[in-house]
Amino acid sequence: MENTDSPRRLVFIATEDWFFASHFLPMARAAVAMGLQVSVVARVRDHAEIIAATGARVVPFEAERSSLNPMAAGYAAGQLAAILKALKPDIVHCIALRSILVGGTAAAMAGVSGRVFAVTGLGLIGAREDRIGRTGRLALRALIRGPLATRRTRFLFENPDDALALGLDPSDRTVTVVGGAGIDPALSTPTPLPPLPPLRVALVARMLWSKGVDIAVEAVRLARQGGAPVELSLYGAPDPGNRRAIPEATLSSWNGEGITWHGATRDVASVWAAHHVACLPSRGGEGLPRSLLEAAAAGRACLTTDVPGCRTLVRDGVEGLIVPPGDAGALAAALSRLAADPALVARMGEAARARIETGGFTETAVTDATCRLWRDLLDT
Repeated sequence: MENTDSPRRLVFIATEDWFFASHFLPMARAAVAMGLQVSVVARVRDHAEIIAATGARVVPFEAERSSLNPMAAGYAAGQLAAILKALKPDIVHCIALRSILVGGTAAAMAGVSGRVFAVTGLGLIGAREDRIGRTGRLALRALIRGPLATRRTRFLFENPDDALALGLDPSDRTVTVVGGAGIDPALSTPTPLPPLPPLRVALVARMLWSKGVDIAVEAVRLARQGGAPVELSLYGAPDPGNRRAIPEATLSSWNGEGITWHGATRDVASVWAAHHVACLPSRGGEGLPRSLLEAAAAGRACLTTDVPGCRTLVRDGVEGLIVPPGDAGALAAALSRLAADPALVARMGEAARARIETGGFTETAVTDATCRLWRDLLDT
């Protein structure tokens, strides 16, 4: 990185302050430690102080992330371009698809050529295999590799499948693949497994249909009908800004017969201490789910689906079990298998912890790779 009299400037663009605070604070701290002047542009609600504690400046930016109206997106890009012109960044780091589309457009309008497009999952565009999904991926590929890209654009992915879906080679010098947002294993000391039976399973996520919460509920009912001693705890709240949010009335109606919805929790460590297995039967579109990273770091076996991101962390039969997405019967069979084999549950939990420590999924591994990406851009 070249020496200058004034610090180089990095601007993160995120949809929501809570999203940045829950996933990317280590990245902000790493940027500040590099000597960069860091700003975080996001819709601000309750997490501005947490972000500012990293040394980053928080810049409020009101934009509805659920809106797909091109005129609304264009207006948001114009507003954001004005912010970027005032901040004069050397690099704009856009987190998630909407921020890439709006932030990439704003960076072009503001004349900022140093851009990082951080894809944290492809959402419905990635999950759908029909014509709409294929067309969406082609359109996205054309945009982020065409008019939104420059010679100084770099791509950051949380799994190699998403890079390939957008026509990018994961080994290309412009592409960096990291282990999600990373996790600090020192903060997740594994605890002894609770007594068995029953097999205690936890699903920690936003309560969205795309997370397969309904599939987990159906699978537990099927496993229990077959005689397997299984209990399911749901931790999370619906996301009001997401079209795929499960209504609270539906979540409440699932309570009973071994299933309990607890709402949101801030004490994830206590959740894993009280459970044997993490379950995330995602329908797809993930980057690399933080809930699986947290569970694996806590030494818990992971039961998930064969979709990008989930299968990047979990190897079938090693750190957990993988079943087809949307298949409650296969998930029920996997639950029954784990309920009948406590030794397997313990062995997979140990392997999951080792996977975090040695597989590139730590906070340090992710921030180091991202810092190298920024240095490369600043030296280009």
